[in-house]
Amino acid sequence: MGTVAISPEGPSEPPASRPAPFDGRPKGGVEANARLTGTVAAVLLLLLAAEGVTVLRIRALLTPHVFIGMLLVPPVLLKMGSTGYRFVRYYAGSPDYRRKGPPPAILRVLGPVVVLLTLTLFASGIALLFAPHGLRRELLFVHKTSFVLWFVAMAVHVLAHLLDTARLAPLDYYWRTRNQVAGAGLRQWAVAASIALGALLAVLCVGRVGHFLG
Repeated sequence: MGTVAISPEGPSEPPASRPAPFDGRPKGGVEANARLTGTVAAVLLLLLAAEGVTVLRIRALLTPHVFIGMLLVPPVLLKMGSTGYRFVRYYAGSPDYRRKGPPPAILRVLGPVVVLLTLTLFASGIALLFAPHGLRRELLFVHKTSFVLWFVAMAVHVLAHLLDTARLAPLDYYWRTRNQVAGAGLRQWAVAASIALGALLAVLCVGRVGHFLG
């Protein structure tokens, strides 16, 4: 009758039953979300820079200001969706998102402020195009005030994420890195669709500039 050798630590588990060690790299879902967020953020930076130019001469450049503003709406919503998805998965206890960890505390506090100011800024701007003239003064005050507060909050937000954005944004477009995370084509189409939808929205609404000036 044979004997079974038992180590001092007890019988060892079969290798297949042991969980694979975490190698420090984000899993596909986390990295896919980060790439989408980075790509949309890069698009927004370019569009917001163009919008900022129109602010310098708002009366002369009101039409492009409105066009770019409406063009921004779908990409802004896509960015909110991607960051909101990470927020939900993290606080829902997803292991991959928990391993990645939350943003720094200051950015977790600033995030809801940026979202609220962004929604206020865009909602008041759109309302100016469609609301009765009697509400213009109040809406213009809200729009200008929210812009000043938004600019300060967004400056901190952008500076904090600038390096990550520069690193992540091109990954789905380099042939050596695009296939490392599944869904690169879908993410590209999502960004392109948001821009196309924004362009359509801009074309449909830019004619309302006359209503504002009238």
